[in-house]
Amino acid sequence: MNRNTKINALLVLAVLALAVLPLALGLGDHKEEPFTGADGQAEAAITELEPDYEPWFSPLYEPPSGEIESGLFSLQAALGAGVLAYYFGVHRGRRQGEARARAAQPSDDAAGTEESG
Repeated sequence: MNRNTKINALLVLAVLALAVLPLALGLGDHKEEPFTGADGQAEAAITELEPDYEPWFSPLYEPPSGEIESGLFSLQAALGAGVLAYYFGVHRGRRQGEARARAAQPSDDAAGTEESG
């Protein structure tokens, strides 16, 4: 197993551990909604501290259900990951192309010795 394969395997194991351990250890069992987002937790904390608080603005679009909201969030995450992957792919391709172009060019020393000969 080469070094990159070991690193990739460790990264996959770390991601799996981050996903499974909170569920396996029951870290959210004492809560009504164990894995709510930070927005919901912030809203609950604000209304607990200041019951008369009025939000500054309302959302432009309120999805009709939690499933649609979750789907839109997943779509946003997928689009962002696609843009990042495209950028890194183009950047790596350019680097590889430049390296190939440099490798294909004859060196200046070799060209100079042929001309003077």
